Order: sequence, then structure tokens, then C-alpha cells
Amino acid sequence: MSWEAELAELRHRRAAALEMGGPEGIARQRKRGKLTVRERIAALADDDSFEEFNSLTGDSVYDDEGRLVEFTPSAEVEGMCDLDGRRVVIAASDFTVRGGSGTAEHGALGLELSATQRALQWRLPLVRLLDTAGGSVKGFEGLGRTYLPDGGIFTKVDTDLLGVAPVVAAVLGSVAGLPAVDVCMSHFSVMVEGISHVFPGGPPVVKAAFGYDISKEDLGGPQVHTRESGVVDNLATDELDAFDQIRLFLSYLPSSVDEMAPRSVPAIAPADTASRLRDLVPRDPRQPFDARQLVKLVVDEDSFFEIAAGYGQGRVVGLARVDGYPVGVMANNPAFAGGATGVAEGDKVIRLIRLCDSFHLPLVSFVDEPGFMVGLEAERRGIERAGARLICATNDSRMPWITFVISRVFGVAGACQHRPSGMYARYCWPSGRWGSMHIQGGAAAAYKTEIEAADDPVAKLAEIEQRLDALASPFRTAEATGQDIIDPAETRRYLVRFVHDAQRVLAIQLGPSPFPYRP
Repeated sequence: MSWEAELAELRHRRAAALEMGGPEGIARQRKRGKLTVRERIAALADDDSFEEFNSLTGDSVYDDEGRLVEFTPSAEVEGMCDLDGRRVVIAASDFTVRGGSGTAEHGALGLELSATQRALQWRLPLVRLLDTAGGSVKGFEGLGRTYLPDGGIFTKVDTDLLGVAPVVAAVLGSVAGLPAVDVCMSHFSVMVEGISHVFPGGPPVVKAAFGYDISKEDLGGPQVHTRESGVVDNLATDELDAFDQIRLFLSYLPSSVDEMAPRSVPAIAPADTASRLRDLVPRDPRQPFDARQLVKLVVDEDSFFEIAAGYGQGRVVGLARVDGYPVGVMANNPAFAGGATGVAEGDKVIRLIRLCDSFHLPLVSFVDEPGFMVGLEAERRGIERAGARLICATNDSRMPWITFVISRVFGVAGACQHRPSGMYARYCWPSGRWGSMHIQGGAAAAYKTEIEAADDPVAKLAEIEQRLDALASPFRTAEATGQDIIDPAETRRYLVRFVHDAQRVLAIQLGPSPFPYRP
């Protein structure tokens, strides 16, 4: 007995799924300058490696004799593929089908696993390619009622996955509703110039709620989310650039918290680093140095991948390699607000600390910390609570941590550049300056009575500051505490040795962190 009829129907349904939303939907997608979901997967995945699951999910219409006459595929394409030879799970929105929105019936799968569940059970990275308007009121007609939002198992699975495997999200269109939250339920996110927006409700919803008109770009475009809100980490020039950034980010991380991060072929630092490092910090403290140049001079050549460059610009954070081993990197950026740690900078650092702790990467910190941001705006944004969160994240972390003090270390923010337990090392350059607070400014407060009583208050303040400056030599600290001071040209040598030694400690920390990553 032949099963040809059933096999023919299977081929027909598979072919219908590949047609996505049909010619008109595909034409609208391309008119917006966007790839289709199938083109995106083909561009991201290694050749011929994509294996789709849940491929027969969709809406069907049958005739009176029970024959399939129409099939609309699901607005979500899910499967597994290889990225640079490593297995990952993909969940990709198909905007050509109902604007990427699920119907009420297909809001959750039944017996089969979702992409998130599969990533959690198989302990594999999850890549979300988001291009969806979220839920639609049209689904209520199909369901015949409305329903109570309850989160349920799928929200819990999303949370659990963050502590198990890397999750990345690419915003490839206007993403609204629940998928807008999915953007943040990730370890790395990227949006594309000209086509990407993120908001819980778009301009029509804002109009209904508040009565004013606003464009998608002004409401949730890249300028808002990669520079002001910090909702999205990076900006890509086009979709292919976004896919390159996803591959690069994942290349630094293990497939799950149960594995060590992969080591690449060891590379050298750029040439002529000795003189460039020795000359990096100007003698005039009012002149900033280039923090990104500092990082690139110390880590493996061309290995630094910066994250969230436009947000919290007082800190530079990202991933790099040291002698082939992946590491997390952060550096104060004195070219922006003196490198002070504000609320946004603290948020960036906490996310990096949690990322490194979850996926067992050593953390490398290049310090020029003038302290927490001061001023009215910082107070309105809650700088004290932001500082408390940073202290907690620092003390909760376990991964090996090495600090190089390049210049200033002051106050409570300076204390967050040091971890009191675990595998930790700190080396200072001769250009280092530190204390509970800056001598300039601090002297005026501490010696206020003496200065005001002087015949020449200005001269008296200068005299006090000069006296205190003489005590600020880093060598006096070294004499009293044993703190190591190194030639800047030796920085990479100390770092390479530390990262090699860290591998033994990281090996015994495999598994979930006691303080898993949270957005």
C-alpha cells in the first residue's frame, strides 16, 4: 500500500510554507528595504545547515471533503543551524504573514517545543530575528473571545535561558508588544539603520493614549535606543552587518554555561606598543587619553568587539581576546564627562559583569575613575541607587578579575573597580592617582575654615593642595601597602599571564552562576 498521497500533501504543505505571505507580502517586505525571513536565515546560517522544526504550523482551510485548499504558514520560522560551525537555535519573525503577528490560536504551541524551550533543553545559543508587530486584535475574532495575559511557562523559560545559554536579538523591522521585551531578554541586541524600531505600542497607540502624533523613528528608532535608553546595544549599517555582529558576539562565548569559552588561534598585540603605552597618559590631568586605543594596544590585535558604544559613553565595554582566550573588557572613557560613572555607565558595567560571570570569561578593567557622576541630572536619575546596584554586582561576581589603574581612582565608584574576594589582581601605572576624593575640590571642603580665615584664601588653598599633592605619589602607597606599580609597557605581559592562570579557576566554576544574568 503506497503512502504517495500523504507524501504529496507533505510536499505541498512544505512548499506553501516556503511561499511565506505570498507574492504581495514579499513585495511589501522588499519595498521597505528588508530581506524576507528565509533570506535572513540563509544569510546568517552556514550553508545548507538550517533544519526547520514546527514547519507545518499554520492556518488551514479545507473543502467539504476534507481536502486542504489553502494554507497560511506560521508567522514564526524556527529551527537549528550552524553559525561558523557551532549549533544554534533560530526563531525568526515573518513579517509577510500578518505582520509577523501570531494568531490567538498560535500564541503558544501545544505538544511541540518552542525555539526557546529547545535552546534551554539542548543548552544551545538562541538567535531571535525580530520583525513583528506583536499581538493583533484580529486574533480575538478567531478565538471568539479575549483572554487574560498570564505570562505562563514561556516567560519563565525565557528567564531561565538567560542563565544557561547565550541569547541574541536582532531588530529587523518595527518590533512592538511582547517581542519588544524579547529584545531586552538577551545578552546582546542589534538594530539596523533605517528599518528598525522598538516600542511597546507604536504611533497609533501613542496617539490614542496621549493625543499627539509622533514618527516611528522619534518614538523608538536607533537614536533613542542605542544612545539614550540603552534598550538596544549596537547599531548595524544593514542586515548583513547585523548578522556579522551576531556571529562575532557568539564567537567569544561558550554554547552554554557548562562549557569553557572557545579559544582561538593566539594573536599578538599591535606593534610598537611599549612607547605608545608609555606616552598614552598626558601629564596634564585635564587632557584625556584615548580609552579605546588603550584597550586595542593591550588585547590581541583586531580582537576588540565594543558593545553599546553610544550609550553610557563614560565607559567603554566589550569583548576581546588575550592570547586567544576570550575576555570581557571595560575602561573609563575620560573623553566623555571625564569618565565618571553615571547611571547609564553603571548599567553597562553591570551587564558586562553578569555576562562574564555567567559564561566564565575573565574581566579586564582599565581604570581612570573620577567617581560617580555628580550634579542635578545625576540625582534625578538616582545615581546613589545605581551605585548600590553596581556594588552588589561587583561583590556577587565570581569570575577572575584583573584591574590596571591607568590614572584616577576616587571614591565609592573607585571601590567598585576592586573586588575583595575571588581570583583578583591589581596593577598600577606610575600615572595613578587615588584617594577617598579629589584633592582639588576636596581640600576646599575639608579646610574651609582655615582657608576663609587666611589673609589670602586663594593662596592658602593652593598651599594646602600642594601639600596634599606631595602625599599623592603612587610610590608612597606602594611603600605602605605592597601595591604593585608596573611600567605601562609591561601591561600585556601581566595580562596574558593572568588570563592563562584564570583558566584553571574558570574550569571549576562551570555551570550556572549563583547570580544569573538579568536584563
